[in-house]
Amino acid sequence: MKKIVIIVAGVIMMAACQNQNESKTRMQQQIDSLQTIVDDKDAELNDIIATMTEVQTGIRRIAEAEGRVTVADGSQESASNRAIIRDNMEYICEAMQQNRDLVAQLREKLNASRFKGDKLKSLVDGLQAQVENQNQRIQELQATLAEKDSTIIAQIGRIDSLSQSVATLTEVSKEQSGTLARQEKQINNAWFVYGTKAELKEQGILKGGEVLKDNDFNKDYFTEIDIRNVKDIKTYSKSARLLTTHPDGSYVLAKDGNGYYELHISNPSRFWSVSKYLVMLVK
Repeated sequence: MKKIVIIVAGVIMMAACQNQNESKTRMQQQIDSLQTIVDDKDAELNDIIATMTEVQTGIRRIAEAEGRVTVADGSQESASNRAIIRDNMEYICEAMQQNRDLVAQLREKLNASRFKGDKLKSLVDGLQAQVENQNQRIQELQATLAEKDSTIIAQIGRIDSLSQSVATLTEVSKEQSGTLARQEKQINNAWFVYGTKAELKEQGILKGGEVLKDNDFNKDYFTEIDIRNVKDIKTYSKSARLLTTHPDGSYVLAKDGNGYYELHISNPSRFWSVSKYLVMLVK
């Protein structure tokens, strides 16, 4: 009888232990399932928060780039400054598109999420409002830059036209200066020659007792001078007289210390007024 009681008691105890183990297993399974749910929600929430942080970072960087784009009314940026503005605007446009895409992803994640809290939705709405407000400012800035670019292009066109006009005027002025210089040279040029009767006849300067009777004489035999600079002409001869006509009182033909005649022109404009050619007969 005692043996039977002991056996029965052992069976009961074994059954109790088995039930206890099964209960612990079911409890552990429930705990593991709950932990998986918690981990999934944490990962989901972390993903949403990371995306929100990325949007906020994008908004901040766009604002910084926006601050580097300055538009000074009435001024014309240098080529390097305009390149910097263009690069910043390209960066801003790309960053704006990325932010719009991220906000759209946030919306999708929030709709698919098990987090349906109004606070989280409000945060996403606030981010979207910031992005839209920033986008509006960028569009206004782009319009201002486009308007300024057209103004600069018009100014460059006017400057180019003015530069062309200045270049044309400079060329005309240069041509006129050259013409005036040539005319002035012609006005102030004169030619003189001295020689014996035989030499003058040989060059066709003296014909039949007349000087420069026609244009058929050797002009290369004459010396060209500028009447503004040459007022004294030496003959290196002790006998000299003028064959061409020149007003009295505008010159003096006198001997130097060696007894050689020298022509001194006291009034060049009067002296050369009758003829620009001076012919002197020497022996």
